[in-house]
Amino acid sequence: MKLWAGRFSKETDAMMDDFNASIRFDSRMYRQDILGSAAHVRMLGACGIIPPADAELIRKTLFEILEDIEQGKIEFDQSAEDIHMNIETLLIERIGQVGKKLHTGRSRNDQVALDFRMYIRDEIKNIKALLADMEQTLIKLSESHLDTIMPGYTHLQRAQPITLAHHLMAYFQMFRRDIERLDDCYKRVNIMPLGSGALASTTYPINRMMVAEELGFDGITENSLDGVSDRDFALELASCLSIIMVHLSRFSEEIILWSSSEFSFIELDDAYSTGSSIMPQKKNPDAAELVRGKSGRVFGSLMALLTVMKGLPLAYNKDMQEDKESLFDAIDNVKSCLGIFIKMLDTMKINKANMRNAAKGGFTNATDLADYLVRKGIPFRDCHEIVGKMVAYCIGKKIGLEDMTIEEMRQFSECITEDVYESISLEACVGGRKVPGGPAPESVLASIESGKAFLDALKQ
Repeated sequence: MKLWAGRFSKETDAMMDDFNASIRFDSRMYRQDILGSAAHVRMLGACGIIPPADAELIRKTLFEILEDIEQGKIEFDQSAEDIHMNIETLLIERIGQVGKKLHTGRSRNDQVALDFRMYIRDEIKNIKALLADMEQTLIKLSESHLDTIMPGYTHLQRAQPITLAHHLMAYFQMFRRDIERLDDCYKRVNIMPLGSGALASTTYPINRMMVAEELGFDGITENSLDGVSDRDFALELASCLSIIMVHLSRFSEEIILWSSSEFSFIELDDAYSTGSSIMPQKKNPDAAELVRGKSGRVFGSLMALLTVMKGLPLAYNKDMQEDKESLFDAIDNVKSCLGIFIKMLDTMKINKANMRNAAKGGFTNATDLADYLVRKGIPFRDCHEIVGKMVAYCIGKKIGLEDMTIEEMRQFSECITEDVYESISLEACVGGRKVPGGPAPESVLASIESGKAFLDALKQ
């Protein structure tokens, strides 16, 4: 018999039971549900709402149920609808009438909101740990490639020479902001809704702060309607996860390009590549492609949550049961994508020679030649035009700027002298950009040290 069946004169249809049930996906919140109930019942006993001995028995039995679940001794019952009803049913089966006192002073509405916040809180920590591992991998690679010159791109056209370390540390900054966004999201997740009741709190003299303190919350919700009826904390996390996937997807696109024969900048390890069923020569970057593809799935979870919530009147509506599957799926996919991406990066081989050769092509030192002329006293706009004409000349001759003789160069400007070659070498182009945030090795090294300090602070 359902715990809420008193009002009803007939059983619900079997199809309705299946349609209504959420145990197949919310069972993952069993630990949070039990910890929340244990804190709640401890408070009920301390406040004299139920006998302290009953509270202690319920609490003790809840932890026994938790242990049995984690040892695989319990199979959840579909007819009990959700994880909350499953745990309460198990409790009553074990200790009888005393177990029925657990739900005093709360509703499933605020219980669900509590469990969901606790689950999200735990997963934020898990995702932050994976992001920290990603950052550590990027730092390790960057330290090894401070002098690995490659082309930087705009419009996917070779633009200016940089280093691989500089490129990788750009992603470090993106993932750093992802961590900071999760930290900020956590502040709003970590507010306790229990005590809101179904929508109008309770007449029992409960101590909400006592429960919040036991469960590690920073505070309590200040309006009972809001406490059970909003899921903006879930929307915020879904947004954070979507931004993480944007960064992973962009990085994946570059990995895919770099591993192609047209670029040949990197080679992915066999353990993170696949072959073709028909073409024996193929080595496909499927790990990166799947990460890129799964970004759309995570974005879809955000849109699903926004759509579920957009038209709901206060307070709780059953539509809100749809909040969990979408967010659970987004969480699972972000964690799996981060996990595989870290290993893929850590094992890939870098083709330094091909990166350098690519930087030599495409006139990536043209801006530096213009800057050279500026130092000779020529206005930049005139320098821009001069170098543009020199590039056009080189294209016709199928040579690079550095391949021009001094006589050829002086046809375009008499200010050019032999020192020009030193100014437009790849090393000079990269090394001269020493401003904070630039690609010069000492600037990138400063960024790496800042990154290490950031990661050290996360451990504290």
